Amino acid sequence: MHPLLHVLPEVAEALAAGRPVVALESTVIAHGLPRPDNLAMARDMQAAVRAHGAVPATLALMDGRIRVGLSDAELERLATAREVRKVSRRDLAAVLARGELGATTVAGTLACAALAGIRLFATGGLGGVHRGGELSLDVSADLPELARSPLGVVCAGAKSVLDLPRTLEVLESLGVPVVGYGTGHFPAFFCQDSGLALPHRVDGPREAARMLAAHFAICPGGVVLAQPPPAGACLPATEVEALVAEAEVEARHQGVSGPALTPFLLARLVARSGGRTLAVNQALLLANAAAAADIAVALAAGS
Repeated sequence: MHPLLHVLPEVAEALAAGRPVVALESTVIAHGLPRPDNLAMARDMQAAVRAHGAVPATLALMDGRIRVGLSDAELERLATAREVRKVSRRDLAAVLARGELGATTVAGTLACAALAGIRLFATGGLGGVHRGGELSLDVSADLPELARSPLGVVCAGAKSVLDLPRTLEVLESLGVPVVGYGTGHFPAFFCQDSGLALPHRVDGPREAARMLAAHFAICPGGVVLAQPPPAGACLPATEVEALVAEAEVEARHQGVSGPALTPFLLARLVARSGGRTLAVNQALLLANAAAAADIAVALAAGS
């Protein structure tokens, strides 16, 4: 293992034995969900991974080391701390050198999980090209990191506040396969279908595992496995678009930009929807954790 990694014994044993492991990000705990829902969801996602036969490995930065797998006490520390750095790839060295507490984004988690040799990662929604990104060049580090780190990423597409067509275009240019998991269309986080067709789909964990095994054998980088959020939890696309438009106006008026923009927009959607977007987010996080575990089990079995 890399000297900057501190791997939870349960995770280290699973990796050494070739048993299934699923990486989980920590930004959703520290910055993505309100308290105390954040700690409850962190525990529930780990439980969902275990219930489906894999070992959960939540990643974070603590005391100058990259933690691969967190104890319950460490989860609670991350969920309740007043100051937690949001850590993408560009922030890893600085936060480690200062010994700060850091929560890894999708990009940060991908980079760290790849160092540990993990092959499956469950998250909510990807970052991507922000609306107006053709002028601002505001493109999430998640996208180039997907081209570098060899993991299968189970997600509900990209976050609804983003420019989804341009996000898919960038992923195509980077050579990152975007594969529908049980769907032929790109999900839109809070909505089941963005209306954007995908070139490939897989149906079930064994088919996904076979595709991932072939990809890892011949290609660098990762694969997006886009799973629609649970049907009963989704919101209508027209309602989400109206909520996003209102939240964007608020962000402009308050001068919110850069890494703070997406958390601000998502928080405003929770407030303006009366908590319904939060319920969708929680449902899809659990569904993605379960699906990633199923795929990890099939991959470890050589399906």
